[in-house]
Amino acid sequence: MSSTDGDALVRAEAVGVRFGSSDVFRGVELHVAAGSRVALTGRSGSGKTTLLLVLAGLLAPTTGRVSWPGLAPDPRRRRAQIGMVFQAPSLMPELSALENVTLPLRLRGIGAAEARASASAALVAMGVADAADALPAQLSGGQQQRVAIARALAGNHRLVLADEPTGALDRAHAHQAALALRDGVAATGGALVIATHDPELAAMLDHQLVVTPEGHLSRAGTR
Repeated sequence: MSSTDGDALVRAEAVGVRFGSSDVFRGVELHVAAGSRVALTGRSGSGKTTLLLVLAGLLAPTTGRVSWPGLAPDPRRRRAQIGMVFQAPSLMPELSALENVTLPLRLRGIGAAEARASASAALVAMGVADAADALPAQLSGGQQQRVAIARALAGNHRLVLADEPTGALDRAHAHQAALALRDGVAATGGALVIATHDPELAAMLDHQLVVTPEGHLSRAGTR
């Protein structure tokens, strides 16, 4: 099942994951092309998070094969091309919001001024520019999550994978964050895959795929 007809950035072929004697999912076919905006939906425990980890290369599948034909062949360079937004913000507690967003850019070799400008713009897009100098402990949970989304947005990644990125946000901030993430990734020509329970967020993306209770992937709709 292809998200679009373009060349794939990441390709899952007959992929399955098993923990112990239980299949989380099996036989997943998914091609994610540059410019794709894909929602992964399904009940809790259906394997949406696990599939994101497989697509990111952070978890090896039990069966099948994952490849990244549209990304760098070197694993270290490829990791820098993939942005992740987890359900928990996972910010470094000793760094300010701005420093949390800037640090990954600096580690990729981006100059200080450019990294700071990109990080500041991402915080503005997420509506947390006024918290740039605050430590994570000084922020609400929703603010922390918006900083985490800004961190992925600032990276100009080729592929962004987000796990319930707006789950901790109120409706207004969730809509703002979802729009900024969708449009920010689109502006770079990258692909976005979001695992979500939120039907409004899923409807904002071009393709909706469901991880079924039987552990397969099926198409729910195309915008």
